Amino acid sequence: MNATEKTILNPLDSLEEWEENLLERYPDPEDIAQGKATEAYRNYEAPVRDTVKEFYRLNHRYQCYDFVLEKEKDFLRFDKKEMPVWEAFQFLNQLVDDSDPDTDLDQMQHLLQTSEAIRADGHPDWMVMVGLMHDMGKVLCLFGEPQWAVVGDTFPVGCAFSDKIVYPEFFKDNPDINDPRFNTKYGVYEPNCGLRNVHLSWGHDEYVYHMMKDYLPEPALYMLRYHSFYPQHRENAYDHLLDAHDHEMFKYVQLFNPYDLYSKNSTPPNWTELRPYYEDLVAKYLPATLKF
Repeated sequence: MNATEKTILNPLDSLEEWEENLLERYPDPEDIAQGKATEAYRNYEAPVRDTVKEFYRLNHRYQCYDFVLEKEKDFLRFDKKEMPVWEAFQFLNQLVDDSDPDTDLDQMQHLLQTSEAIRADGHPDWMVMVGLMHDMGKVLCLFGEPQWAVVGDTFPVGCAFSDKIVYPEFFKDNPDINDPRFNTKYGVYEPNCGLRNVHLSWGHDEYVYHMMKDYLPEPALYMLRYHSFYPQHRENAYDHLLDAHDHEMFKYVQLFNPYDLYSKNSTPPNWTELRPYYEDLVAKYLPATLKF
């Protein structure tokens, strides 16, 4: 793939741009209290970065029902690579973007900052594991996947797209928008069928959920699987698909979200001090090697 093709497929300068955009759309309540009007957020008419808008144009055009099923079939076989857990973190760190002017912290350091914030607040160690593992699915980029198929707010496919999804106007180019199987409120689903029966747009959330589903408790798995499902856990746009169990479990998704958004800072964690704790924690929950 040449440089032009890479730019077309991957419009963000770095994967962190999407996360920075989340901070603009879903700010820390304390930041709002310090004087910035809530109307200043979710400003899609004049976004800070054109690259974010282009990212979502591609995401909404190509994330259709058939695309998601194809990616699930391909990647959920976990036959691409197998490696020790800590080697997997080194693999993930290949995603560091030296052109990013805002941070020189690698992926592992962000994960440690998230997990350390969770640990400092006294949450159970399985939630600390969520902080450590929640972005592991970004390794999809290292298997040649474009950014719009790895990160981004997630949403159901196979039914009508909600106008609560960021940049809903871009769905006009999605093939499902004119398909009568998929463009009604419920589409291929039944009312309140439960999210376990719903396909969400493909990305690192779904991938890491399947990677971890045999090892972590259910609240942890909801955090992993739905931490980018902003149309629901911030907008309640898909209550008609959730069942009672989903509603109960989403309190865990909402608990985790602020740690992911607001734990970043410029001070890297002290890995020398933290290493014994995290090596023991990972050994408690995960096998010696992971399949990708």
